[in-house]
Amino acid sequence: MSKTIKIYIAILVLLLVLILVIDYNRPKPIDWRPTYGINDKIPFGMYVFNKESQKLLKNDSIEKINETPYEFLDSNYVPDSIVGTYQLQGTLLSIAKNAPIDDESWKEIFYFVSHGNTAFISTTSVPKIFKDSLKIELDVDYSYQSNSYNWIQNPKLGSQKYKVIEEGSASYFKSFDTINTTILGYQETDSIRANFIKTKFKNGQFIVHLQPAAFTNFHLLKSNTYQYTEKVVSYIPAGKVFWFLKSNANDSISNSPLRYIFSQPALKWAWYLFLIGMVIFMLFNAKRKQRIVPIIEPLPNLTVDFTKTIGNLYYQEGDHDNIIEKKIIYFLEKIRNEYLLDTQKLDESFILKLHQKSGKEESTIREVVLLITDYRQNKHQSVEEDLIKINNAIEKILN
Repeated sequence: MSKTIKIYIAILVLLLVLILVIDYNRPKPIDWRPTYGINDKIPFGMYVFNKESQKLLKNDSIEKINETPYEFLDSNYVPDSIVGTYQLQGTLLSIAKNAPIDDESWKEIFYFVSHGNTAFISTTSVPKIFKDSLKIELDVDYSYQSNSYNWIQNPKLGSQKYKVIEEGSASYFKSFDTINTTILGYQETDSIRANFIKTKFKNGQFIVHLQPAAFTNFHLLKSNTYQYTEKVVSYIPAGKVFWFLKSNANDSISNSPLRYIFSQPALKWAWYLFLIGMVIFMLFNAKRKQRIVPIIEPLPNLTVDFTKTIGNLYYQEGDHDNIIEKKIIYFLEKIRNEYLLDTQKLDESFILKLHQKSGKEESTIREVVLLITDYRQNKHQSVEEDLIKINNAIEKILN
């Protein structure tokens, strides 16, 4: 493992530990979402009601249903040549913020109730098919205040009022079928309005309650509000209760191996941070790393170094004649090898041939030939100026 990878891992682990420590030490914020989930321990969950449901519903047998009402009831319907019947009898129970039941399920519920059964619905709103079938109309009191109260209209159950809060507003029955409907309870804000009724439907009945918050943890654990919930559910007839959980949030436990991590905010964000870190790491390391190609120094040209050394030696000794002679020998050898010319006679013919083959100016070639000829014919002690002059003339042709 490379040093860079170790640094990345160390930084990531440090961030995870830091997040866990900070999240562990900070006060956990209260989740006020109205989930109405039977496994939720937040204020508007129904964990307490789920645990105490057998006591609250007295001796009724409770069956929790995770299907839609249509799927469950239709599978228990026995068609007949005249009138079909159901294999079960009892009360349908649904407690949810907005009762998200599909139209086909509502039709099946009405058909089930018409066979002499009961449907207990606690919600803040109902669909049009429900209103039309039962001839009821709902409205919302947006001036709902913290000093609102609910009570049951039954002397046998007492006349005590209970404070039940439903997210700053409250639904109530604006109108209903007075012939087939009995008012079971009221709410009081600026005025008194019905919010709990029982209405007949063919051979059965609907019990509709518009304050589902009464079933949540917040109210069941607060002072004596649980007594109001007990009085509400006391209207459920004895017998089997089919509690539909399909519409409630978080009712079923996830089968994911990460369900505990996702249930804890600190662990969930630590997991997300880990995934983001891994993606960034892969992006920066996606390209194939190539090993550094070592720089190989070329082998030194010892011949050139040797020549430079000898030249410097002659120059320091002041032996200019020797240097000029060797320079002339090198020049003529170069001409013979490169242009294949005879250098025995440096005459006019040589000058013309070298001019044609090398492309150098004739005057430059003539200057070199004259300097060489003059040097060889006049053997005198050369000085540094003679060396420089002959060297410069030769270099003009060789370069």
